[in-house]
Amino acid sequence: MAISYLLRSSILAVAALLLFSVNLAKGDIREYQFDVKTTNVTRLCSSKSIVTVNGQFPGPTVFAREGDLVVIRVINHSPYNMSIHWHGIRQLRSGWADGPAYITQCPIQPGGSYVYKYTITGQRGTLWWHAHISWLRATVYGPIIILPKAGVPYPFPAPDKEVPVVFGEWWKADTEAVISQATQTGGGPNVSDAFTINGLPGPLYNCSAKDTFKLKVEAGKTYMLRLINAALNDELFFSIAGHTLTVVDVDAVYVKPFTVDTLLITPGQTTNVLLTTKPSYPGATFYMLAAPYSTAMSGTFDNTTVAGILEYEDPSSHSTAAFNKNLPVLRPTLPQINDTSFVSNYTAKLRSFATAEYPANVPQQVDTRFFFTVGLGTHPCAVNGTCQGPNGSRFAAAVNNVSFVLPSTALLQSHYTGRSNGVYASNFPAMPLSPFNYTGTPPNNTNVSNGTRLVVLPYGASVELVMQGTSVLGAESHPFHLHGFNFFVVGQGFGNFDPVNDPAKYNLVDPVERNTVGVPAAGWVAIRFLVDNPGVWFMHCHLEVHVSWGLKMAWVVQDGSLPNQKILPPPSDLPKC
Repeated sequence: MAISYLLRSSILAVAALLLFSVNLAKGDIREYQFDVKTTNVTRLCSSKSIVTVNGQFPGPTVFAREGDLVVIRVINHSPYNMSIHWHGIRQLRSGWADGPAYITQCPIQPGGSYVYKYTITGQRGTLWWHAHISWLRATVYGPIIILPKAGVPYPFPAPDKEVPVVFGEWWKADTEAVISQATQTGGGPNVSDAFTINGLPGPLYNCSAKDTFKLKVEAGKTYMLRLINAALNDELFFSIAGHTLTVVDVDAVYVKPFTVDTLLITPGQTTNVLLTTKPSYPGATFYMLAAPYSTAMSGTFDNTTVAGILEYEDPSSHSTAAFNKNLPVLRPTLPQINDTSFVSNYTAKLRSFATAEYPANVPQQVDTRFFFTVGLGTHPCAVNGTCQGPNGSRFAAAVNNVSFVLPSTALLQSHYTGRSNGVYASNFPAMPLSPFNYTGTPPNNTNVSNGTRLVVLPYGASVELVMQGTSVLGAESHPFHLHGFNFFVVGQGFGNFDPVNDPAKYNLVDPVERNTVGVPAAGWVAIRFLVDNPGVWFMHCHLEVHVSWGLKMAWVVQDGSLPNQKILPPPSDLPKC
């Protein structure tokens, strides 16, 4: 009897443990509703109507744990077509929820809605969401915070507090009008009027002292800042006066910790840093500054500086006053705007954690190699037209001389239904058709072709892609984002890529793993990734002006042979074009 009871108790205990394990493995369901609508907001002493989610700017934070199912109902009350991209989420087999308009879905029309559903698999850290149509992400964006599974600690000392810090860009003008005018004239768009931290321009801009992000801290504590660069067109340096920052995570992947005074973050990238405050009250406040990195000659960047304030709690004061104006304010020194060597040195410090628990599964062998030139170019002006691009032409941008043209229907739907004729061609060039001295004197003819041309990849292939920057219309950095995948940055350098000697210098042991990487100005970057996600996946520069000019392309990944290697069927509420 006792044996039977013990046996039955053991079976129940094991069953309960198995049930708990199954629930833990499946994760929770996190449900949100995003009401997209116009909202009046005042910045820089002027008010305007902007597109927001739930009336918030920046938008609401999506919280989840690794393994959770996220369900977000987006209802479009705005006058614009809308789509939302969950930047950096792998979207394994759930490409219908990825979000880029005319790539994985038709946009949500005014008055329409769509439910995005995706499971967070093998990811933890900071990502973000943003509009992925036209320039609407100027104000439609917010953080995604993915905590580890319950009971799993960070692989670094747990912070006392975590704070999202989102960099943005603000125009007094309507950004849809800004890009519309640039498209009509063929010239560069008007630059922004300010950068923002968590939607606030701060004290270095006119009449904005009241709109300042203040991080209130206690002495002797550690804070994790979840940094996100949501700016449209600018890579940013970031530093806090009198304090160092320890980088522990980029693009929701742990890295070997390293400490810096200043870091670089490109549009699309995220960086988690640990900030340890001074052991005792310092009797000062400290500027947190962000300012642009750019080598551009085309003038399409905002050369201003945004400030937030790091403010210590004074243990001797009983006042609840927000800010002691009598304290000295210390200011950090940022690199020069075009300090390419700083950028190169900083990115070289990024290394994957590469442990048994958090391995760096770098493809050691490669099935397919690609070599893409990425850079600017021109389109000829219309006959009898007047254009404001270089030498009377229109600005353009291209990958392997193909300036990508968005179709009028969604590529994923066309691929899934087998109706690609007239929508896209599967002949994107694997290498430049006309090689030239990419970082030397540019060719006289800077015109690029137009097309909706894709690369088709078999499931399970391992890919190496070298992206080569060009000096056409000026050498500049291009932060490239690949949807649907993380990749390993196995090599980078300046000048033209040398296919004979450069691969010998690759790091195949602990290269950084991420979803957005800067192609160095007048240089190249090599990435590797495993093709393990069926669907159609966008890849583009994350400088919105360059996206508008055509610096984008897409990959088709075919289904694998097994059921779990095939894309799921489209949801019934998928928007129609």
